[in-house]
Amino acid sequence: MSEFLSSVGKAQEAGGITRSRFVVKTYAYLSGAIVAFALLSFALYFGGFGAVMLKLIATSQYSWLLFLGGFMVVGWLASSIADKAESNTTQTAGLGLYVIAEAVIFSPLFAIAAHMPGVIPVAVLATALLVGGLTWTAISSKKDFSFLGGMLRIGLLIALGAIVTSIVFGFSLGIWFSAVMILFAGGCILYDTSAILRHYPLDRPAGAALRLFASVALMLWYVLRFAMQFMGSDD
Repeated sequence: MSEFLSSVGKAQEAGGITRSRFVVKTYAYLSGAIVAFALLSFALYFGGFGAVMLKLIATSQYSWLLFLGGFMVVGWLASSIADKAESNTTQTAGLGLYVIAEAVIFSPLFAIAAHMPGVIPVAVLATALLVGGLTWTAISSKKDFSFLGGMLRIGLLIALGAIVTSIVFGFSLGIWFSAVMILFAGGCILYDTSAILRHYPLDRPAGAALRLFASVALMLWYVLRFAMQFMGSDD
């Protein structure tokens, strides 16, 4: 990895910042975001926030749709801030906003999973192994995965359509949907990692970290759902 980053860093510089330095800063931001997410999720669970959200969602079949809609708006705003802002402080604020939004949306899922012994640790470990393996694949293969962009955008629209339809008509998306979404998240991680290594603007480390964190969180969400469904529970 160090040899690859070194070769890329020599070839790409912007304002004195090499690609290798950018990659290191991006993953530093990503590590901080993951730690903040874990701590905030822990606090929300023990504060009873997840249980409150579950009761709120249960009041109407459309509550979850509104919940997801609000989350998507916050995510879009955070992404826009992190990508477009010139100030590194503002970029970091966008990343922080997204981390908070993710912790909130995960809170009801964690509240359910906490009653299934071993599910959360297994899901976290599986996600870490998958992300690590995909990251290593993107680095070691030295392949540009930007060609996945169009397919991922189409896949996202199809997935959102399936989720909205399931909420409106009241049917459950089963374990196979979770499996497909794990594959989708894997594609996102390959695409984002490749972009960070080759294409992402060098003055946007927090924005790059935000996009990669979103893909990692998506992976965790569906790995956790898959584990829960495999054990006979459907969220």
